[in-house]
Amino acid sequence: MTHKDNPRRTAKFPARNLLWLGGLLVLLLAFPAQADDAARNLAPTGTLRAVYIATNPVQASVDPATKEVRGPAADIARELGKRAGVTVTVTGARGVEGVIDAVKNGSADIGFVAFDPVRAEQVDFSQNYSLAQNTYLVPENSPIKSVADVDRAGIRIGVGARDAGDYFLTRTLKAATLVRNQGGVGDAVIKALLAGELDAYAGNRMRLHEAATKTPGLRLVPDSFYGVEQAVITSKGEAARLAIIDRFIDEARRSGFIAEAIARAGLVGVDVAQPGSRSPK
Repeated sequence: MTHKDNPRRTAKFPARNLLWLGGLLVLLLAFPAQADDAARNLAPTGTLRAVYIATNPVQASVDPATKEVRGPAADIARELGKRAGVTVTVTGARGVEGVIDAVKNGSADIGFVAFDPVRAEQVDFSQNYSLAQNTYLVPENSPIKSVADVDRAGIRIGVGARDAGDYFLTRTLKAATLVRNQGGVGDAVIKALLAGELDAYAGNRMRLHEAATKTPGLRLVPDSFYGVEQAVITSKGEAARLAIIDRFIDEARRSGFIAEAIARAGLVGVDVAQPGSRSPK
C-alpha cells in the first residue's frame, strides 16, 4: 500500500497541520489587536501627546541648535508611541501646575512630574522611572558643609513654591525657615544667596549644578536630602493607559533604556529608580 492509499496517514497529517496553522493564525491576529489596544488606550486621538516641565532639565530640554526636545521624558514618550504605532508630540509646560492641568483637561495624554501625595489627589501616577537627587546651593564661604547642617534655627532656605522639594521640606524640617519663590533658581535667588539674604537654596542637583557652574561664589552641598521620584501621570481612572506605562517602565529599567536616556542627556545627580522605590509618605 502506498502513502497515498493509506487513509489513516492521509487524515493524520492534515489534522496536525490544520491545528498548527490555526494556532499560528490566532497569534498573528493577536499582534495587531494588541497594537490597536495600546494605540487606543495610550493615544485616543491617534497622537500620543506628552507634556513635561519646560524648566526642568531632569525631564527634558530643547536642543538650542535643532529645537528638538531631548531627555528621558522625551525618550520614554517616543518609545511608548513607537511601540503603539502612533505619532508623538512632546511639549514643555509652565511648571508642575501646567503639566497637571494639561493632563486633567485632556489636552495631553501623559505628563511627567515628581510624585507627591498632594498631586496624587488630582492625577494618577505610574511607578517611578528615575530619582532626581535634591540638595542645597550655598555661598562658597557658608558654614553649611552637609545636609545635616541646614535644619537649624535662623537658617533661611529658599525653595520653589510647590516643587517636590517644597512639599518634602515642609513635612520634614524642624527648625529652619522656608522662603518660597516662584520660578525656581533664577537671578533673584542667586542675588539673595550672594547678598546673604538666603542661607541655602533647595532644588534638584541638576538645576543647581547649572547655576553653580555659571556663578562664582556658590557651591553645592555634596550630599542630598531627597531623591525626587520622577514618574508619568495620567488623568484619573485611566487604568489601561497606566498599566501599559508601568509595563514599559519595568522593561526599560531591565534593558538599560532609562539609564541610557539619563546618560545621553548628561544629567547630574539622577539615578534609575528601582522597583518599588516609592517612599511611604
